[in-house]
Amino acid sequence: MNLRRLTTFSLVMITVGSVDSIRNLPATAKFGSSLIFFFILAALFFLIPTALVSAQLSSTQGEEGGIYHWVSKALGRTQGFLAIWFQWIENVFWYPTILAFVAGAIGYLIAPQLANSKYFLMTVIIIAFWSATFINLRGMRSSALFSNICAIVGLLIPMMLIISLGFAWWMMGHSLQVGFSTKDIFPHFHSGIWVSLTGVILSFCGMEIATVHARDAKNPRRDFPKALMISVIILLVTLIFGSLAIAVVLPGNQISLVSGIMQAFHAFFAAYHCEWLLPLIAVMLVVGGMGGVSNWIIAPTKGLRFAAMDGHLPDACRRENSQGAPTTLLILQAIIVTIISAAFLLLPSVNASYWLLTALASQLYMLMYMQMFVAGMVLRRQVPRNFTGFLIPGGNLATHITSVIGFSGSLVPFLIGFIPPVSMHIGSTLRYESLLVGGLVGMILLPLLSVLWQRRQTDAAIAPSLNR
Repeated sequence: MNLRRLTTFSLVMITVGSVDSIRNLPATAKFGSSLIFFFILAALFFLIPTALVSAQLSSTQGEEGGIYHWVSKALGRTQGFLAIWFQWIENVFWYPTILAFVAGAIGYLIAPQLANSKYFLMTVIIIAFWSATFINLRGMRSSALFSNICAIVGLLIPMMLIISLGFAWWMMGHSLQVGFSTKDIFPHFHSGIWVSLTGVILSFCGMEIATVHARDAKNPRRDFPKALMISVIILLVTLIFGSLAIAVVLPGNQISLVSGIMQAFHAFFAAYHCEWLLPLIAVMLVVGGMGGVSNWIIAPTKGLRFAAMDGHLPDACRRENSQGAPTTLLILQAIIVTIISAAFLLLPSVNASYWLLTALASQLYMLMYMQMFVAGMVLRRQVPRNFTGFLIPGGNLATHITSVIGFSGSLVPFLIGFIPPVSMHIGSTLRYESLLVGGLVGMILLPLLSVLWQRRQTDAAIAPSLNR
C-alpha cells in the first residue's frame, strides 16, 4: 500500500511549481492585451486536457517510465521511444533559452547592451551548461531544500513583485503601452498575432510531470480535480498579470525576449526611485534560472536511458558512472546544447534566435503531447470498472472528448509554429524557415534512424545462429 498522502495544498504547489515560469513573460507580453484571450484559450484547449489525461494515465498505469511507458503500452515501443525522445530533445532546446534568460539578467546588470550581444549570450550559455553537466556527472544533485529556495527566490518573489508593480502603475494613473478595449483583447483571425499561441502554449507545458502525484492524494477523485482547478486559476492569474505588467510599461517592439524582465523592473524602479533594487532582482533571476536547469538537467536523460535499456539506442547510451549519472547521455546532451547555442549567431537579432528555439521546442513538445492524448484514449478502455484511483469523470466518452480537445489544442500551435512572428526582425524568411524546418525534420529523423540501426544490428546478430 502507498503510504504517501498529499494534501490538496501540496498538489497545488507541486503543479504550479512544475509549470509556472517567469522566463516566458516577455515572449507573451510582446503581444499586448490580446494575451488575455490566448491564455484563456490555451487553458481550455491545452492546459486542462493535459492535466486530466496525464493524471488519469499516471493513476491507471503507474509513474514508472512516464510518457515512455504510457505510449509504448498504447501504441508500441517505437512510438514510446519517439515520445520520450521528443520530451528529452525539447528540453535540450529549452536549456539555451532559460540560460539566455540568465545571461540576459547578468548582462543587463553589467551593461544593458550586453543583453543583446550574441557572443556574450552564447558564451554564458555554454559555460553555464557544461558546468551544470559536470556537477551532475559527479552526482551533486540539488536537494529539495535548494529547489524550494530557488523556486521561492527566483520565481514566486519576482513574479509577485512585478505583478504588484504593474498594478501600482495602473492605479497611479501612469500612461499604459497597451489598450484594454474589446478590439484590443480579441484578435482578428487574419492577424499575425496568432503566432503568440506558441509562447503561450509553451508556458503551460510540463503538467504531465506534475500529475504523477495525483495517485498520491488522500482522495484522488475528490482532491485532484480541486487541486487542478486551483492550479489553473493560479497559473492563469500569475502568467496573465505578469505578462501584462511588462506590456503596460514597455512598448511591444522594445521588449527583449532575453532581458524583458530586467527592462520592466528597470522602468518600474526608475519611476519609483528605487533603482538600487535592480542588482538584487538580477541575482534572484539568476538563482531561479540556474535552479531550474539544475533540477531538470538529469531527469529527462534518465528517462531517455530507460528507452536505451529497452534497446532503442546504442549500448553506450546505457552507461552510468559510480554516482548513477547517465554519462554518455549527459555528455551528448551538453554537446547538442553547445551546437544549438550557435542559433544566436545565425539570425540577425537575439529576439529572432530566441523565438526560433522557442518555436522549435514547442513543436517537438506538441508532437509528444499528441501521442499522449492518443494513448489516453487507447488505455482508458483497459481500466477495470472497480478502479478506485483518479479517472476523468464521465467514463470513456469524457476521456475521448478531452483527448480530442487536447490533441487539437496541440496540433494548432504545432502548425502555427511555422509562421514567423511579424513583430520581430528575423531577417531572411527563407533562412528562418529553413532552420526551423531543418531542425524539426532532423530531430524526427534521428530517433527513427537509431531504431532502424538497432534493428539491423539485432538482425545481424540473429542471422548467424539461424544459418547453423
